[in-house]
Formats: sequence, structure tokens, C-alpha cells
Amino acid sequence: MDHPHPHTAPTGDTPPDLVASDPVTLGIDIGGSHIKAALVAPDSALLTNYERITTPIGQPPAVIVDAISALIAPLGGFDRVSVGFPGATRGGTVLTAPNLGNLSWHGFKLADHLAARLRRPVRLANDATVQGLGAIAGRGLECTITLGTGMGFALFMDGQAAPHLELGQHVAFKKRSYDHFVGHDALLRDGLKKWNKHVLRTIDALRVLVNFDLMFIGGGNVSAIGFALPADVHLVSNETGITGGVRLWDGVVPRRG
Repeated sequence: MDHPHPHTAPTGDTPPDLVASDPVTLGIDIGGSHIKAALVAPDSALLTNYERITTPIGQPPAVIVDAISALIAPLGGFDRVSVGFPGATRGGTVLTAPNLGNLSWHGFKLADHLAARLRRPVRLANDATVQGLGAIAGRGLECTITLGTGMGFALFMDGQAAPHLELGQHVAFKKRSYDHFVGHDALLRDGLKKWNKHVLRTIDALRVLVNFDLMFIGGGNVSAIGFALPADVHLVSNETGITGGVRLWDGVVPRRG
């Protein structure tokens, strides 16, 4: 899928407010374990393979910005940038980064810093929100959870993302948050069988809390799920964490089916 793209290179002089009629989106997925990036067509099809690096946990935001700049260099030209971030964001600013291990993320204007570095307009959202935008049907009440370093969560009504909720930081069982109940450390600590029971319990709890029409589960540990899923719960591939970035520019996901 390594196709060259004729649009302006990211180091060009195109003003960030001028976007092509068939814009190519650079999708960036910042995770607690890895940072991934690829180019995405307007119809959400991948134009390139992933570029991927290990997330420099504990480092200040400037190191992440530098790492992203180096990561995307082989991808070629793009017109705009969508970023999924593992924490709460608002207006292009990071509010929380619970799994990145550095408090200097709080209040960091990540979208502005990346726009200045890449010379392209940037939109930023929680990573579960971006993944959900790449997966949801666009009708009714839908939600996404991501199972990776922690647990991400996003909620949608008729294709429109709701305000972000840091459900991963909420208490799930006794004093354990969802991050520590179904996150990666829980999988290592509790073992596969017990972890699967915790995931099923989480689905049941969210069914009561949200009354969702559909739930989508993604993230790096989705392959560890070993139980039969209810009919209204679906697994999605990790590429939706990249391809969903196109929808950040559309506002509402078109209804499917």
C-alpha cells in the first residue's frame, strides 16, 4: 500500500487553512505502548502501511512531537492531520495523559505544536473517540472501548461524538479503576481467564450505564478476548484508530446500512 501521493509535502509553504478538495489525512494514533501513523484517503481507505515506533513513556511532550516528526517522514505528502491521544483533550489541548508518565502533558497545546511542526491543520481527540469514528454505524447510541495499556471509552449519538468521559480512571471494582481492571497490567497480573471475566463484567456494567445500541471493542489486547460476544458487541481492527481520523473533519459519521 505504499503509494506516492501528489499533494504538497508536509514541509511545504501551503497555509494551514487551505485544504485540497480531496484531502489526504495523516492519521496518528498515540498509544501507551506505540505511536502509529499512516495516510488515509477521504473514503477512509489506507493509502500507506503503518509506520510505528515505541512510545517514549515518561518523556516530555516535545520528545513525542520530535518522534512523530521523524516517524512520518517516509509517508509522503498530506493535507491535514488527525491525532488520537490516550487521555482527555479539549480544543486541541491535552487535559490528562494517565498512561504517558509525565505531568507536563497537562495543558500542553499538542494540536498547535504539531501544526507548527508539520505545517498542516491538526485536529486532536481522545484515541477511543477516533477509533469509534472509524467503526460506528452512525445511528442510535453507540460506544467504543479500547483495551490496551489502559481502557479507553467513547460515546456517540447518531454519529456525533459526545463529550469525552475518562471512564478508564473511574472505579470498576473495589479500589481498582477500569485501567487497572482490564488494562494490560491486569492481563499480565491476573492471567487470561480472569482478565476475560473482567472484560465481560465491564461490558455488562456499561450496558447498564449506557444502554448502548452497539458497542465496539478495539485496542492492542482485543485479540486476547476468548468468550462469545453478545450480538450487539463487535470487535474492530486497530486500523480504525487511524482511519477514524478522517471523520474528525466531517463532524458526523454518515449512517451505514
